[in-house]
Amino acid sequence: MTWLREEHSAMAAQNILDAATTLFVERGVNVVGMADVAKAAGCSRQTLYRYFDSRQDLHLAFAQREAVRLIGLVSDEVKSITDPPDRLVAMIVALLREVRTTDYLAAWFRSGEPALAAEIANSSPMIESLALTFFASDHPSEHAVQLTRWCIRVTMSLLITPGADDTDERRLLEQFVAPLAKTGVNV
Repeated sequence: MTWLREEHSAMAAQNILDAATTLFVERGVNVVGMADVAKAAGCSRQTLYRYFDSRQDLHLAFAQREAVRLIGLVSDEVKSITDPPDRLVAMIVALLREVRTTDYLAAWFRSGEPALAAEIANSSPMIESLALTFFASDHPSEHAVQLTRWCIRVTMSLLITPGADDTDERRLLEQFVAPLAKTGVNV
């Protein structure tokens, strides 16, 4: 691959993220370094740094790419649910299931890994913005913004410290999270 050609830029960044994804599953997110990613992607470290300024930028780009994919997937799955509390619970349950059953996403929640995932989820404006698409129209209310932030934290918490089983998690979500989906919030 000719890494530096302008027309290959977007594809090159995706190839680098794909190589990192494979390494995250094999070795764990926290131990994969930029040199490892460059080698796996078949490029130099200099080329890697052309696309991602740091390991943190690489992690963030991975998280953003996956957030876009997950939100599209889950949105399609719950689009027929019209009751806001039911839809909110269904969205979180679907997100939990998808992360847990996708090896490269589950890798972020293995022992010793979740702190990085939580940091990214709580600090990325893009992830929050994408999550808001679940809860609001073009002009989200302050309630929708706060609900989005809370649901991100709840989802991360359940990924880091799962309930007893799927039924237990659904019951917790129905009891403690669903009531927050008040009228006027498009969930």
